[in-house]
This record gives sequence, structure tokens and C-alpha cells, in this order.
Amino acid sequence: MVEEVNHLLSHSVSEYIKEKNLKVLGDPLPNQDKARNIDWDTQKEFEFEFQIGLVEDFKVDISSGVKVKSYEIEVDNKVMDETLEDIKRRFGNITYPETSGESDNLFGEVTNPAGEQKSSYIQISKLSKGEQKKFIGLKKDDVVSFDVQKLSKDFAVVGQAINLTEEEAKTATGTYSIKVTNISHVEPAEINAELFDKVFGKDAVKTEEEFMNKIRETISENYQRESNHLLEHEIQHHLNDHTKVNMPDQFLKTWLKSTGDGTITDEVIEKEFNEYRNGLKWDLIKTRIAEDHQIKVDGTEVRNRAKELIAQQFGGPAIAEQLGDKFDSIADNYLSGQDGKGENFMRLYNQIRQEKIMKVVKENITIQSKKVTLDEFKELAAAHQH
Repeated sequence: MVEEVNHLLSHSVSEYIKEKNLKVLGDPLPNQDKARNIDWDTQKEFEFEFQIGLVEDFKVDISSGVKVKSYEIEVDNKVMDETLEDIKRRFGNITYPETSGESDNLFGEVTNPAGEQKSSYIQISKLSKGEQKKFIGLKKDDVVSFDVQKLSKDFAVVGQAINLTEEEAKTATGTYSIKVTNISHVEPAEINAELFDKVFGKDAVKTEEEFMNKIRETISENYQRESNHLLEHEIQHHLNDHTKVNMPDQFLKTWLKSTGDGTITDEVIEKEFNEYRNGLKWDLIKTRIAEDHQIKVDGTEVRNRAKELIAQQFGGPAIAEQLGDKFDSIADNYLSGQDGKGENFMRLYNQIRQEKIMKVVKENITIQSKKVTLDEFKELAAAHQH
């Protein structure tokens, strides 16, 4: 009987919320004290009490009065020079000298202060000038120690040397050592038709001027993606900070603890609740924008996006023609996911929905564009991480 009553209650509460078009967070929580006092053997009438995470109606301002900054990265001479140098090295001729020189690369095993070993790659020319000399003149099996904080001001270079991410490399300290297993030297490729074809494909560019313009265009496209990514984070922060939503904080804390199987303690909630709350608030804001502007995503859009992704993985649009009708079933299998629960469908659905919401926001607010150098952009992006 108890199971039947619980099922009936769950259905009734859900129907009530749906009927009244209430915005709620989490699941309704029954009043356990009252439930414990019920005499299931003798009572003929029952009264149940539920607590819900009700969210009051609110508005989102995405008018022209909302001003958000967008940072456009300039492709300056420094970036062009570094990119061209990288291309010439990537497509250059590789040799393996016995002794390392200032323009060579070292491969080996690096040992951290705790004695742990990892593979290592060091491009000697990118190290700090004062550190380069200790890596010149080395041979296979030589071992050299170094202070990781003096190695380079570029943490991407440090990360490669000690096999950590760029972020992890920023906090690395102490003395490391590397045992050399191999030395390579790259003779940079010449700027000619052979290099043009290797980089951009047969006859895509034919002159050095076209080659340099194509490089600049490619860099700009890559930077535009980075710039747009930061802009969308700026928009999210602005709308989260300036949209008043009365969130049911106490209910959410109670609900999280009740559904956490004992793993969500008061300490965990105190540490992580604000981030969790902001995520829920952003979801509510997106839903409100989607409702106000009739933003919808249908199954055909999701399937077409899946086909685009699959085609990219297998060499382009030509794969669709080769597979014919089988392409649809491949896309359906992909959307179903490994467990058949449709996680890829939901991932692409949410991706398309987010794109549509952001498109509407950008079309309505005022975006103030500012040109910055790559280094300035990196500083802005680092300060904006969350």
C-alpha cells in the first residue's frame, strides 16, 4: 500500500506543478516528520506535505542597453613571425646529431623532486638564455639538473619539459633532472611551392604573398573562435550578475543533502554551493530567453549536426555520398550513444540550443569591440577562467 501511495503522490505533485506551470528546481521533498506519524493500519484519510524549490517569475534584459566587451585579437608581425617559424620547423628536414646544439630538441626522461619519472621534450632555443647553455653539448644518456622556475617564462615550454599542463607548470617548484634519450635537429623548410602545397594542399596558393595572406587568414579564424568563446563567457557572467532571480537556496541545500547518499556534507555544500547555484541560475536564464524568443531545436537539426561531425571525422562530405542510406543509421547509432540512452543526442541538442540562444542575445545587446594583442588576450582569458 505504501508503494502505491508514494507512486500516486509523486504523480499528483508532478501534475500539479505542470498544471500550474510552476518553475521549480530539484524534486519535491516530503515532510518526513508528518509521514512518520501516519498510522497506515487505522487511518482512512491522509494528509501529506511537500516542500518544493519554487522560482518566482523573472525577466532577462537583453536590450541594446546591455553592453558587453568583445576582444578582437590582432594578427601582428610578432604572431606572423612565430607562426611562420613554426611552419618552417614543422615541415623541415629532421636529422639526429650526436651532440645537442642551441637550435636542437631533446627527448628524454624527466625526474621530479619526488623521484617520479615522465617523458620529456625540450626545445633548447625556447629556454631562458641563461638556462640554454646547460642543455648544449649533451649526448645520449647524459643527465642534467635544472631549477624548474628558471627554465623559461613560457609555461607551455615548462609544461613540455616536465610533462605537465601549462596551468600545472605555473605552480611547479624545485630541482628536476632529465636523462637524454634522443637529440633531433630540424633544418627549417624553405619558403617555396613545395611548402605551399604541404601546408595548404596542391595549388591552393602559388605565390609567397598568397601564402602569407592565407596564414594570416587562418590565424584570424582561429583567433575569432577564441574571441567568441570569451565573449560568450562575458555574456554569461553579465546576465548572471544583472538578472534578479529569487533562488530557493535553503531548499536546494536540503535537497542536495537528501539526494547525496551521505556524500554531500555541510562542508561540501559550503565549498561548492555558489558555483552550483550559479550554474542553475544560468540554466534558468537561458530557458527564459528561449521561451521569450520561441527558440526551439528539432530532431532533424540534431541529426544533421551529427552527420556533419561524422563527415568531418571521416574526411569530409564525400563520405555521405559513399555511404548512401547507411549514413542515416550510422548517425542514429551515434546519437543513441554507447548505452543507448541518447547522451550524444542530448549533448548536440544542448549545443545547438545554446548557439541559438547566444545568437539572439548577440543580435539584441550592444557588443563593444576592442582590439588587443595576443598576449593581452591571454591575460584577459586567464583572469576570466571559472
